[in-house]
Amino acid sequence: MRTDDGVSAVGPRPLRRFWHTALGFGRGKGSWVPWTLIGLLILCVVAQLLVQYRLNIWNRDFFDALEKRNGTGIRHQTYLLPGLAACSIFLAAFAVWARMTFQRRWRGWLTAHLVGLWLEDGNYRRLEAGSDEPQLAEYRIAEDARIATDAPIDLVTGLLASVLTAATFVVVLWTVGGSIAIGPARLGLELPGYLVFASIIYAMLTTGAMVLVGRRMAHVIERKNQAESELKFAVARLRTAPAGATGAGAQARPVSFALDEVIRNWRLLCGQHVRTTLVSSGNTLLAPIIGLILSVPKYIDGSLSLGEVTQAAAAFAAVQIAFNWLVDNYPRLAEWASSASRVGVLLLAFDRLGAPRRPVATEAASGR
Repeated sequence: MRTDDGVSAVGPRPLRRFWHTALGFGRGKGSWVPWTLIGLLILCVVAQLLVQYRLNIWNRDFFDALEKRNGTGIRHQTYLLPGLAACSIFLAAFAVWARMTFQRRWRGWLTAHLVGLWLEDGNYRRLEAGSDEPQLAEYRIAEDARIATDAPIDLVTGLLASVLTAATFVVVLWTVGGSIAIGPARLGLELPGYLVFASIIYAMLTTGAMVLVGRRMAHVIERKNQAESELKFAVARLRTAPAGATGAGAQARPVSFALDEVIRNWRLLCGQHVRTTLVSSGNTLLAPIIGLILSVPKYIDGSLSLGEVTQAAAAFAAVQIAFNWLVDNYPRLAEWASSASRVGVLLLAFDRLGAPRRPVATEAASGR
């Protein structure tokens, strides 16, 4: 889908235009608020990782004590669990508050800026008058701006957590898993860090599968969003149609056409979600089991204790979650790209109408 000047509706130019304006939230008066929230979120991500690492060690110690029927050790680990759980729960709740506060302020700032451009010099009338300009700017301002500002902070903090988690638990896998014999015993060949290599190969397979089955999702979501806005535009036109100018059937025909397009695109989107869910759900189910299965040979030969097997399996699952960040977030990333591009297309339309490109520092919106 393309705009009037040949710009792809989901492409680099609309996205660059979106970021040019959206990043103005972190500049000017009151910019200390978003930067403070970002700093708190980064600290929270690091603290959550430390708690997760300590829980991984707790997992090993608990099952080692269980294997040895060590009542004192079991009681000690039981006493530690509530404190670790409380820390994890508090950090998760704090991260939700900081993230949603950032999203609320960013959306308020961007929406106020877009509304200001929309109302300036009667731009809302000029957009409606131009047949090649984006229609129903209200939908882009209200809905697309929300999605475009909600997703980035979630995606960035999730990516940061995934990178740190992968770096931490790859070391755990390498240390706990050690090496495994390969080939004939007489050759004495060993593969060091075999659990690390297995996790990388498995992650490459699942990520490749997600990219393959979801390669058209961004395009389908863009078509769906465009169809939704055209349906709302068609319904809005009914209010302004002269009474009795045409029959009721003729007046409702554009709405019917727009609704058919919405249903068709929802059907396509359903197929995309079904395919990506098959990959993501299969990965969620298999990752912990594969970690256990790969650790079993070393448990049988006595190289690993039961606690180390569960520690390795939990670390393998953590690494998979980190490596498969793209698998888990591909649908949302595609939806964000679509909405951010639609906002970018609207901003490009304002540029053609002569609106100022430099973002306005809107303190009122960021203070809500």
